[in-house]
Amino acid sequence: MLQARQADNPGHQPSLTVHLARSQSEVREAQRLRYRVFAEEMGARLPTAAEGIDEDRFDAYCDHLIVADEDTGDVVGTYRVLSGANAQRIGGFYSEQEFDITRLHHIRDRAVEIGRSCVHPDHRSGAVIALLWSGLATYMKAQGYEYIIGCASMSMLDGGVGAANAYRRLRESCLSPAEYRVFPRYPLPVAELEQTTTTKVPPLIQAYLRVGAYVCGDPAWDPDFNTADLFMLLPMSRVDSRYAKHFMRHAGS
Repeated sequence: MLQARQADNPGHQPSLTVHLARSQSEVREAQRLRYRVFAEEMGARLPTAAEGIDEDRFDAYCDHLIVADEDTGDVVGTYRVLSGANAQRIGGFYSEQEFDITRLHHIRDRAVEIGRSCVHPDHRSGAVIALLWSGLATYMKAQGYEYIIGCASMSMLDGGVGAANAYRRLRESCLSPAEYRVFPRYPLPVAELEQTTTTKVPPLIQAYLRVGAYVCGDPAWDPDFNTADLFMLLPMSRVDSRYAKHFMRHAGS
């Protein structure tokens, strides 16, 4: 059973646990958190906005990894996880709406796609993400999956200049081997956007790269979420030994 708990600590910190959603009501709470982050904070255009949730056709085929504050019962962090088998049932991975991933056909059955990562604004100290990653590690080990794939987003609020410059930095050292390369259906026009030297790579993308992930090609533009998305691939065999202890902390529990 996937269940992990943040160690007790002084200072009246919240008691956090990570587990797979056990009911539709927990899934709904995760969708409400997603709405708060993606629509209210980031301005995404969501078809379910009138209901105050973020829901799409993939949700019913996903496992929903959640971090809950046991003191309040609130869902404060979430990832959704789509297996290769369930992706086949629904007609493909979510990321295939944005990228041609034909070159990854040989790993589809051994991969899971993660997405819709978000954390409540009151819980962005890093503890929630650490628990989500340890829960994901447990899931991967228990199910025998070997690859994590998914889109990592960069803001387009500046018209894409920051995203383009971040990608220019990343492609110098973080691109995947050619056999793992994917191709955006709606490419961000990187060459046409202003070059600067001050752009920072978003922290979540930096974290993926530190663990051992690849960037698998040029960014795609997602007009609904107004983001530039990078396709990321993490072979579990590449998890950097310096971070494996943290990433796999609860994988044996």
